[in-house]
Amino acid sequence: MTAHQPIERDWSAFSESLPDGSEKLALAVEGIYCPACMTRIEKGLMDLEGVCNARVNLSSHRLAVTWKPEETDPEQLLKRLADLGYGAHPFDPGRVKTEEKKESQRLLRALAVAGFASMNVMLLSISVWSGNVSDITPETRDFFHWLSAVITLPAAAYSGQPFFSSAWRVLRKGHLNMDVPISIGVILALFLSVLQTVQHQAEAYFESALMLLFFLLVGRWLDQMMRLKTRSFAENLTALKAETAMKLFADGSLREVPLSKVEPGDRVLVRPGERVSVDGTVLSGSSQIDQSLVTGETVLVEVTDGDSVYAGTLNGENALTISVTAAAKGTLLDEVNRLIDEAMEAKSRYRHLADRAAEWYAPIVHTASAVTFAGWWLYGIGWQPSLVIAISVLIITCPCALGLAIPAVQVVASGSLFRNQVLLNRSDALERFAKVDTVVFDKTGTLTRPAVGLVNPDACDAESLRLAIALAKASSHPLSAALAGMDRRVQPLEEAAEQKGKGLEVLHAGERLRLGSIDFCNAHKEAEIIRQAHPTASLIAFRRGEEHPVVFALEQQLRSDAKDVIDSLKARGLALMILSGDQPRAVETIAQELGIDQFHAGISPTDKIALIEAEKAKGNRVMMVGDGLNDAPALASAHVSLSPVTAAHVSQAAADALFLGEKLAPVLHILDISKRARRIMEQNLSLATLYNVVAVPFAIAGFVTPLIAALAMSGSSLVVTINALRARAKSDPWFTDNGGFEESLADRRPSQAEG
Repeated sequence: MTAHQPIERDWSAFSESLPDGSEKLALAVEGIYCPACMTRIEKGLMDLEGVCNARVNLSSHRLAVTWKPEETDPEQLLKRLADLGYGAHPFDPGRVKTEEKKESQRLLRALAVAGFASMNVMLLSISVWSGNVSDITPETRDFFHWLSAVITLPAAAYSGQPFFSSAWRVLRKGHLNMDVPISIGVILALFLSVLQTVQHQAEAYFESALMLLFFLLVGRWLDQMMRLKTRSFAENLTALKAETAMKLFADGSLREVPLSKVEPGDRVLVRPGERVSVDGTVLSGSSQIDQSLVTGETVLVEVTDGDSVYAGTLNGENALTISVTAAAKGTLLDEVNRLIDEAMEAKSRYRHLADRAAEWYAPIVHTASAVTFAGWWLYGIGWQPSLVIAISVLIITCPCALGLAIPAVQVVASGSLFRNQVLLNRSDALERFAKVDTVVFDKTGTLTRPAVGLVNPDACDAESLRLAIALAKASSHPLSAALAGMDRRVQPLEEAAEQKGKGLEVLHAGERLRLGSIDFCNAHKEAEIIRQAHPTASLIAFRRGEEHPVVFALEQQLRSDAKDVIDSLKARGLALMILSGDQPRAVETIAQELGIDQFHAGISPTDKIALIEAEKAKGNRVMMVGDGLNDAPALASAHVSLSPVTAAHVSQAAADALFLGEKLAPVLHILDISKRARRIMEQNLSLATLYNVVAVPFAIAGFVTPLIAALAMSGSSLVVTINALRARAKSDPWFTDNGGFEESLADRRPSQAEG
């Protein structure tokens, strides 16, 4: 095969067959820089016969296209993309992430070159301007112009590559994008500047071209930075899914094999501490499974013969033999991934106004510039002055202010949100948070704290409680860990011995201490009393010598400010609802305590989506706040979503924002800051539009030189940037620490805090 021979791909290996007989393919598209690119790709593919749907995600550059295999095929889709001027390859989150980092570094280098060069050329230009009104000699002026050319031409050739390459790619295919007028304006300004330098004229416009590139690169780099913050769903899901399984063969042998070699009906062994790699049913063995990634519940679940287990969950202390129901495909994780993809594709066209503006921008600007040149040339002022005016029109209408109007607000608001313990996951999330009128909460880990807490700390005297905590620190059991977290100053009892399935025992200061199950501590009578008082709590017993045993009740506790936040949300007129997979009694108790009338318990991820879709069908803008793997599809389906930083990785990926720390107050902060940010975004768009309405007629009338056009363009960018600074929260101090971040780390790493 020659070096230039194209690589043939078996696209059937990358596509997915849907139940209705159609095929679906996810592609990473190269060369997308603006909403106009999204519109062109989607319309171009939809024009093909047999294509059912085409959606582009501007953040991830992911194209999801569905077609009827009897009417078209992937080769035709790729050919149409190539005709439109875009390259594509199978969507690989890792490859996309690597390419985005490379693009970010390229933009940063181009930005540095343009900034450094423009500062130096501006110093030379100021000398020429001041000399033109005093006593500069023609020879000195020519020298400064040639020196500016020596600096500008290579700097512009390098820093302009992001725009020049994009413009050339679409022009070759007979199309236009927003980079075409930018490139034409810069190239014409450079050409005319060199020509005027050769002709020994007083004016040249090298600094105008460099300043234009510098400010445009600022806008593009800011947009790229926001894109890099977008999480990769597939990457997070892959981290949860094992690639191999320990397969039991008919002859009794045990071998590690890839999941692709595991079929339904096979038997696999899951050893203690391993992540379950398949969906299946327990054939033999009993253990405790951490299903928090599936159910959102932090308490370990006892499983034995006949119980179902799911891929992505974590096995406890004992080995399990599992009969496989789904392995490489069709697991719960795969279903969650599919639901997330579908929900995210439905969001991909959130900027209809920007699409339309970008679609019309290039032809209008080119037409206005061409008509201006022709009009002044016919008027008789000569082609060079006419070209100068036409260049001024191209530059002054540059969409730099329009491009910065939204990213600048996003950056300022994102910083303010971080100081208020919120991290944005999507660049467009602010606009959607500002429109919320309905808030849907998950219960466990969202309204409640991520870990269970002790609800009867007065069950024994202070010394017995201290001993129980010290003994609990010798165990990794979730209930022991929750008890141990009550006082990080207490040192563990290192000599404690663990009896499998029962608990811990130690001889300390002449007393035998026990901590564990009700049977182990012979605390049945005490446990019955506690169960009546706390029916939804998990129980752990402690016995000190011959004293009566103590039973501690541990259950999910509300976040410290949950009631205040719920009351504040009600005061804002927002509708509230709880959707939880937990048992009805536990959900009803929390709902009554918080005063939330609408709640649903014991529901599946699909049910959550159905209820959210029902609210959306009524015209409501739903914000979902959740943390479990089972919440991920609902988070992606909602109008906008928020998840605690302690959430499962997939929920973090699906959420539009994450909040830090134990308190629920960030829910209020993100709603307030986003509304302020949205108002400022609208103001910036209005200012950018007003700038063009006022400036373009002046440029067409010939009152604006390319330098003044570049300064006006830069000034409009400065105005929208200064206005964007108002997106900070009013309560933000000028100098802050990262207390929220440190608090969240302390919550997630108690063992480090103890040390």
